[in-house]
Amino acid sequence: MSEMTVRLVIGLGLTVVLLAAAAGRARFLQRLAFSGQAAPAREDQPRKFVVAQVEEVLGQRKLLRWTIPGLAHFFAFWGFLVLGLTIIEAYGALFQPDFHIPLVGTWPVVGFAEDLFGVLVLVAIVLFALIRIRNNPSKKGRSSRFYGSHLGAAWLVLFMIFNVVWTLFLYRGAQVNTGNLPFASGAFATEIVASWLAPLGQQTNQVLETIGILLQIAVILVFLLIVLYSKHAHIFLAPLNVSFGRKPNALGPLRPMRVNGEPVDFEKIDELDEDAVLGVGKIEDFTWKGFLDFGTCTECGRCQSQCPAWNTEKPLSPKLLIMNLRDHAFAKAPYLIAESHPTYLGSHGGTTPAATIDTAALPASAQQALERPLVGESETDPHGFSFAGGVIDPDVLWSCTTCGACVEQCPVDIEHVDHIVDMRRYQVLMESSFPTELSGLFKNLENKGNPWGMNASDRLSWAEELDFDITVIGDSVESAAEVEYLFWVGCAGAFEDRAKRTTQAVAELLHMAGVKFAVLGEGESCTGDSARRAGNEFLFQMLAMQNVEVLNEVGATKIVVTCAHCFNTLANEYPQVGGHYEVVHHTQLLDRLVDEGRLTPVSPIDQKVTYHDPCYLGRHNKIYSPPRALTRAVPGLSLEEMPRNKDKGFCCGAGGARMWMEEKLGTRVNINRTQEAIATGADTIAVGCPFCRVMISDGVAAVQSDVEQEDQVTVVDVAQLLLESVRPSS
Repeated sequence: MSEMTVRLVIGLGLTVVLLAAAAGRARFLQRLAFSGQAAPAREDQPRKFVVAQVEEVLGQRKLLRWTIPGLAHFFAFWGFLVLGLTIIEAYGALFQPDFHIPLVGTWPVVGFAEDLFGVLVLVAIVLFALIRIRNNPSKKGRSSRFYGSHLGAAWLVLFMIFNVVWTLFLYRGAQVNTGNLPFASGAFATEIVASWLAPLGQQTNQVLETIGILLQIAVILVFLLIVLYSKHAHIFLAPLNVSFGRKPNALGPLRPMRVNGEPVDFEKIDELDEDAVLGVGKIEDFTWKGFLDFGTCTECGRCQSQCPAWNTEKPLSPKLLIMNLRDHAFAKAPYLIAESHPTYLGSHGGTTPAATIDTAALPASAQQALERPLVGESETDPHGFSFAGGVIDPDVLWSCTTCGACVEQCPVDIEHVDHIVDMRRYQVLMESSFPTELSGLFKNLENKGNPWGMNASDRLSWAEELDFDITVIGDSVESAAEVEYLFWVGCAGAFEDRAKRTTQAVAELLHMAGVKFAVLGEGESCTGDSARRAGNEFLFQMLAMQNVEVLNEVGATKIVVTCAHCFNTLANEYPQVGGHYEVVHHTQLLDRLVDEGRLTPVSPIDQKVTYHDPCYLGRHNKIYSPPRALTRAVPGLSLEEMPRNKDKGFCCGAGGARMWMEEKLGTRVNINRTQEAIATGADTIAVGCPFCRVMISDGVAAVQSDVEQEDQVTVVDVAQLLLESVRPSS
């Protein structure tokens, strides 16, 4: 048997066997993903698909935000795209010793590109190794973003990538000496390897060429199997996940609650089937996009490194949450696939109709997964030994502030916040299981229309100290059409003493600028943001439909708000219930008025200020510039940024209804953020949201408890700084 025949038989034999195994695994993953619930509005945006591939996949946009890891991944990704040509060449060499790709296969530039990216992949391996050594969890503990990741699998993949490159250069170097390399020049690295192999002689190089080609094919095929059986399946799943992601401007609204894939019509809630599942109570309640999220996680830990809960010693890690859901899905896979593919159990104990699955036919791991609740506390037996309770501990679920740092940082567009809120919905609506403090919140929202339980008659108390009259719709004017803006005051702006000062400052600035505005007064109610983030979708819908009815009735079209949470809800979530308005944050409007010369800061404020980005204004809506522009417009005011700012800003701890819950685990989020703000040396911490103002003010009081109150760092809204400068000095 000739050398070429041996090469061909072994090469094709390996390919058939290993590709068959890979195809079986790929089919399993596909069936598992599509055992999830329907996810409408994911597949019908071809332009978004193309944009996602260009920006996120080919451009590696999110990965390159972290320069060194991003470059390493860029080299590896593009290296394997270009080296795809060498795989074709290796298979071609099974049939023809001097095979080359038609048309371009002998161009020196192609040989140069293949060698260049082969070398860049080696550089990437070194960078990845150094990053993992530097961030070793055994040394850095929780502060390592790789804490909890499968490190062994990561090192194995780096080893396999190295094997791909050295076997490539081995067979190509031997090809130079046997005269079979299709490139007369350009393949610089290959020529260096060839010079090392040349002294071995022609016959040895022929043998090395065959061995190198077979090793290259074997390594690639084994690598494919390793990828499909590990977290590195993201190599294939990530392009799909970023394509089916929501891709809104910034993080966008929460997804509507669905039953059987269809949004719940809350006006016909009584018509719901009594067996309808609200929220996510089992792994199979997630959509197929959720399953795709789980399988796409790269375990890079970028989300974990930015998470305010994890950074304050709480049990929530967005990465570990997704990993636990993924592991549970894999454990339960035989059951999930049998439900959606009734003949699946044929190889596991007989064909079983989906409605009458014989769980005894399932593997033991699947039977155990069936009995395990999705959310539940760890349990302890009579001897004091703890064992796994729920897949997700309640403390994990309720530690989330929904700040969106995890979603913002995830390079493969996993939607952590949506999954957390979906699980909260089930706990609240189906199990009535939630932190006790939320009972008061829900009661106040339902009975009084605000979280504080204040009377609606007090909603205009903030206006009593002003020296001009506030226009109230239904009193001074009949509709919002008679004014330029409806000023949505918000619950905090109406009832919380510190937030009232922001409301007064904005009202005074608008009055000075000649902007005609009106408020709803007693007709305003809570937008329902906290209720929705806490999982009480019923209560949110009730409040939202009530507010939309009022807003539409008064003819509101343009709304200005001071609360970042109200802004996000009115602008992004009320369209889901028929409320479509042009909503601006007060910092946006004030910045425009300054630019137009309708407000002129004249009095200097000789202070250093640092600005805290509200999560629901910044990450959720990408509004970063207007508040900063206002601080720069004030004479004498110097802006000192905190290390964590803009899209990497750190949460104040109030979001996700955490404002209304006790913080019993770890250290307080607002203390962490306040310490960072004070460390800048700023005299003043500026904010753009009343929730942030409450949390940061409380943080200052705690951190500077031994400092006289008049010497403490002050916390004010940006509008108050502008007002102080716009007012002529006395």
